[in-house]
Amino acid sequence: MATLIKNGTVVNPTGATVADVLIDGEQIVALLAPGDNRFGVDLTASVENVIDATGKYVIPGGVDVHTHMELPFGGTNASDTFETGSRAAAWGGTTTIVDFAVQRTGERVQDALAAWHAKAAGECAIDYGFHQIIGGVDDESLKAMDELVAEGITSFKLFMAYPGVFYSDDGQILRAMQTAAGNGSTIMMHAENGIAIDVLVAQAIARGDTDPRYHGLTRPWETEQEATHRAIMLARLTGAPLYIVHMSAKQAVDTLAAARNEGHNVFGETCPQYLYLSLEEHLSAPGFDGAKYVCSTPLRSREEGHQQELWKYLRTNDLSVVSTDHCPFCMKEQKELGLGNFAKIPNGIGTVEHRVDLLYQGVVDGHISLARWVELCSTTPARMFGLYPRKGALFPGADADVVIYDPNKRNRISVETHHMNLDYSAYEGIEIAGGVDTVLSRGSVIISGNQYLGRKGHGQYLRRGLSQYLI
Repeated sequence: MATLIKNGTVVNPTGATVADVLIDGEQIVALLAPGDNRFGVDLTASVENVIDATGKYVIPGGVDVHTHMELPFGGTNASDTFETGSRAAAWGGTTTIVDFAVQRTGERVQDALAAWHAKAAGECAIDYGFHQIIGGVDDESLKAMDELVAEGITSFKLFMAYPGVFYSDDGQILRAMQTAAGNGSTIMMHAENGIAIDVLVAQAIARGDTDPRYHGLTRPWETEQEATHRAIMLARLTGAPLYIVHMSAKQAVDTLAAARNEGHNVFGETCPQYLYLSLEEHLSAPGFDGAKYVCSTPLRSREEGHQQELWKYLRTNDLSVVSTDHCPFCMKEQKELGLGNFAKIPNGIGTVEHRVDLLYQGVVDGHISLARWVELCSTTPARMFGLYPRKGALFPGADADVVIYDPNKRNRISVETHHMNLDYSAYEGIEIAGGVDTVLSRGSVIISGNQYLGRKGHGQYLRRGLSQYLI
């Protein structure tokens, strides 16, 4: 079916222009300037579906390259399934997710990946891909890294945190980076000094400091900066591309920026929670309410200026991507596992539905431009993880993943209106200027106004290429 999106302001990473978007089937066929009659017919009369986008932005569908649907963690599982989580993503203008298949020590990597394929197959409302977590670096898993690259899994996540669960020591990280340098894949790193953090956690609990706020206080910025520096040094030694996930401390990003200024192949990601939420206002909420905001890396102090510095680094491109680290756990029976002991609170916040809106507030507030908004939400993540040019921009030949965004809309984020499988909202009460009006996934309208028109199983698995940022 052919669709024409008329009279909108098309926003690509190169800027904004008034244009019509012509879609045939699942792909974009043309961007047409006003008065362009290259097809020699009145397209408004000849196509099956005409969408008027007057006064609205037409942007590429969001690409969220950091989600954790159904993740087993802390004795429970993330509350969003691939069905509920991908549907919520669609409501928020995201049309592609890249989730994480999890391998633990002693498990074959291929078996772990097969388990995640089984979770997602036939369930997703939008297109999806996988990164691979390597929880046990050994000869077999290193061989599997080479095999998975050929299958479209071109990024591998390691952890410097969570000893006994996901943790890799420096020697294991070195070997994995050497393998990545050889096959062209990207190493994604959770950069926190987990050994030191475990000592600080044990000391806090022994003192009786068990409230949720101590989750942040026992993961101080020094543990993030130190691990970031160490990961960068190992990447420099091996030549592996390095992408540091969910950066929250300005000092850690300072370290990353210094390496980038020297020309090293290192990249940083942050998340909306680190731009909007804080240790003082949220993680230190009265009673057990701070548990809503327990995530790792932790929320940082607003008084110390972390949030403003992260916005600055988004402008300078030292932080290249904003993803969500979407890993929701309900308060009831999940976060409550940590009553009386913050170390047992499952780590994670639900954000997949709100990323595009929250980043647009950066445009409204003058932190970033319209083009930078699109870069952060769509284009750069698609390029970083081998999905471009199929995803990430609006031009002929790209998938027709299109969002019509109304800058005149007004929304208020609330648990009462969100679509995530989550019994609270970490962003409760935040007023949003602007909002998603219509979402197309590969040419099919899946959100229209306040209606969900999608279906589970529409989403296709994406085999990814290598990063386009390799040097």
